[in-house]
Amino acid sequence: MSYVSPPDFVGKMIEAGETKALMATRDTLIRAFMAGAVLALAAAFAVSITVQTGNPLLGAVLFPVGFCLLYLMGFDLVTGVFTLVPLALLDKRRGVTVRAMFRNWGLVFLGNLGGALLVALLMAIVFTYGFSVDPNAVGQQLGEIGHSRTVGYAEHGAAGMLTLFIRGVLCNWMVSTGVVAAMMSTSVSGKVIAMWMPIMLFFYMGFEHSVVNMFLFPSGLMLGGDFSIGDYLIWNEIPTIVGNIVGGVTFVGLTLFATHARTAAPRTVVPDVPAAVAIALETNGARS
Repeated sequence: MSYVSPPDFVGKMIEAGETKALMATRDTLIRAFMAGAVLALAAAFAVSITVQTGNPLLGAVLFPVGFCLLYLMGFDLVTGVFTLVPLALLDKRRGVTVRAMFRNWGLVFLGNLGGALLVALLMAIVFTYGFSVDPNAVGQQLGEIGHSRTVGYAEHGAAGMLTLFIRGVLCNWMVSTGVVAAMMSTSVSGKVIAMWMPIMLFFYMGFEHSVVNMFLFPSGLMLGGDFSIGDYLIWNEIPTIVGNIVGGVTFVGLTLFATHARTAAPRTVVPDVPAAVAIALETNGARS
């Protein structure tokens, strides 16, 4: 059978977290770099589809191709390690410490950023013929996305920051569900189908993914978007990262760990008391 039961795939989650926490620096950076690059290309692909067809749903339906490819090639997104590595720490796996967890998170973040920035530069060159002409329609849309999802939040003040944070939470709830869903099957087709649904949902709903944003906003800046690096960091990337951590750890990692890896003791079933015994007990109680 290709289906993996919840207790078994939660065990795989813990083992994956342990492996990632103890991985060599070189391998961690390479895998993270490639994950950031592949996801950035998928984001460029989805935005291109949306602009050229006028149908954002079609862009969202096809965006998960990048996520599926990077997962199947064993590359790492920081949103995934936000969820998996803490489980190995909670399970007290040997060598997995708080320091090892933050080391892994930091290295994967840097690798994702490097890959996304490279693709941002390459796509900016494509959209402007080497910065010799104004951006094409897709490039202009990237600039607008950067403006609306930084300055657009800032215009609402604290309410905008709260909305940004919640979108980050909801995003990694879905993205980490996609990571876990791939462990529910032993077949490639089963993994892809399971991953596709939550990733499509997050992209279409406009939730905030820290790695996708590492491509969208630097691209927007290169293509003339009306916002600054400070706007990007304060009014998108930093709150998005915090929201991604909360969403992945709370709604995916801890819930599955608590109920499948640390299952509570079953309730004690009290056997039915025969009617005659119950009547006798009541009678004796009345006499006393």
